Amino acid sequence: MKLTLIGTGYVGLVTGACFAEAGHHVICVDSDEGKIQMLKDGGIPIYEPGLEGLIRSNVGAGRLRFTTSTEDGVVNSGVIFIAVPTPPLPDGSVDLSFMEKVAREIAMAMTSYKIVVDKSTVPVKTGDKVAETIKRYCKARAEFDVVSNPEFLREGFAVEDIMHPDRIVVGVRSERPVAAMREVYAPFNAPVVVTDINSAELIKHASNSFLALKISYINALSVICEATGANVQAVANGMGMDERIGRRFLNPSLGFGGSCFPKDLSAFIKIAEQLGYDFRLLKEVQRINAEQMERFFQKITDTLWVLKGKKIGVLGLAFKQNTDDVRMSPALELCIRLQKEGAILRVHDPKAMEKARSVLHDVIYVEDMNAVAEGCDALVVATEWEEFKRLDLERVRRQLSHPILFDGRNLFDQQEMERLGFVYKSIGR
Repeated sequence: MKLTLIGTGYVGLVTGACFAEAGHHVICVDSDEGKIQMLKDGGIPIYEPGLEGLIRSNVGAGRLRFTTSTEDGVVNSGVIFIAVPTPPLPDGSVDLSFMEKVAREIAMAMTSYKIVVDKSTVPVKTGDKVAETIKRYCKARAEFDVVSNPEFLREGFAVEDIMHPDRIVVGVRSERPVAAMREVYAPFNAPVVVTDINSAELIKHASNSFLALKISYINALSVICEATGANVQAVANGMGMDERIGRRFLNPSLGFGGSCFPKDLSAFIKIAEQLGYDFRLLKEVQRINAEQMERFFQKITDTLWVLKGKKIGVLGLAFKQNTDDVRMSPALELCIRLQKEGAILRVHDPKAMEKARSVLHDVIYVEDMNAVAEGCDALVVATEWEEFKRLDLERVRRQLSHPILFDGRNLFDQQEMERLGFVYKSIGR
């Protein structure tokens, strides 16, 4: 099939590359000329495991190309996916200006029947607004269908999630676009859940909010575990063996971050408010998440006392492993908090240092994770990179002025760390 992805962020670029890998002919469109030129030149604007190889092979095979022209994408494809940013506004609602702009551009370029697919995360009833906009601006009066097809990608695992999805959600107004959408996803061998558009849009916000709730639950439980001398990981393992609960997302940490959970949680609370419902449960999820960072920061200040002038090493800047994304990163938030108290930071991240440089200043960026602790008063683990589990702990202990390690991701075994002579502070243990 001939498909177009408008927007080459994490969702649009990875989805486009995976569609091409599945055998479709894909055009990726973006208004950012610099980004499109980078892609044409063989560069990749984001880090996502497996993505670079997919793009190179499918560009070479002629199944994937890049352009700044929305008209090019619309004219030469039958199914157009909108994957533009939907950033939060100060009141928690969603900025849909990019969505509206692209809907107008699609409408003005349409001369024949098209399926317009909303891939971005949007508030319920956005599909109705997209349809109204296309109808209003399409001078050719061409027929079209608007479809909601929310993504469920995890940054760092996005290629795997697209190629082997749990389910495909397709929200429609009529049966007309269903067959084409099934054809798009046929190569992925996953169940297709067909609903009305409003239900499909709600599924995404409901899913992300529930996962955020699960994370906040285990973080709240970690406080109880610390107060009683219990081990939160043992508790999580016992809970997770219940198939009704499951073990995933029961990992205590600094709290959730990134571009999805915080934004989608705020948006869902705002959506409920506009519909006349005070979603107090989700407000509590937000509060617990904010408190988790505060509790961890307090561990550091309780142990080190005065932070001014103290040298602290920080491992991790991305909001999670396997990505270079630093948007709303708890690790970056922690760094900024430490800096405000006068701490001097030495930092390392396997992939996110370049992007962090634009927002985190006056720190020492260290290329070798095993050298971050050199001359420091303490070391902090802030992101759960698998590489950090292979840290040379003997070397780290020797480099530290005082063998203090704050583990915000529970990467290390508590007994082993104590055996090695560390003052070891983790979460919920």
